[in-house]
Amino acid sequence: CARGRRVAIVDFDVHHGNGAETAFYEDPDVLTISLHQDNLFPTGRGKVSEVGRGDGLGCNLNIPLPPGSGSGAYRAAFDQLVKAAVEDFEPDMIFVASGFDASAMDPLGHMMLSSDDYRYITDGIVALAETHCDGRLVMTHEGGYSEAYVPYCGLAVLEAMSGVDTGIEDPFISHIVEYGGQTLQPHQQAAIDEVAAHSAKIGKN
Repeated sequence: CARGRRVAIVDFDVHHGNGAETAFYEDPDVLTISLHQDNLFPTGRGKVSEVGRGDGLGCNLNIPLPPGSGSGAYRAAFDQLVKAAVEDFEPDMIFVASGFDASAMDPLGHMMLSSDDYRYITDGIVALAETHCDGRLVMTHEGGYSEAYVPYCGLAVLEAMSGVDTGIEDPFISHIVEYGGQTLQPHQQAAIDEVAAHSAKIGKN
């Protein structure tokens, strides 16, 4: 495809990014990545075997993580899969569907992220944008249904994007990081390895 037209969409909302996947499933100029809870909503979507079709083959990456995944699983999935896919694709702009419903306090999801995990992921995406896109990055707020915790997750993302430390502390984080299973578990790494095995290498046309 012509340079200046490649777009990567990274969706870390707890639900599968079915809208972007459907819209761009056969488009080689758009890389769609969905990092989500396995089979949460919509059911039956977001399978690892769904990697694009036609000209878009290899340009759709689904990363369904087991319920109960926390910091270790998400950071490993980002470092091992998301970063590699974006680096291979070399986009000219990155869009992010920034959902906070994978937090440990969300009533709809069953994941265990803290605000610091959202900061970590955003730091990584900002670095990718600076390397490949001259900093062209758009982040949109999607889900997140904990009225008490979404503000701290959102603030972490804004601080990571701006480089500004507001000094506002997350009053819940000391409890969340102590939840059992926050480290990467063997079955979570197995899920990540399965994604890697199904994923076609993203081309550099």
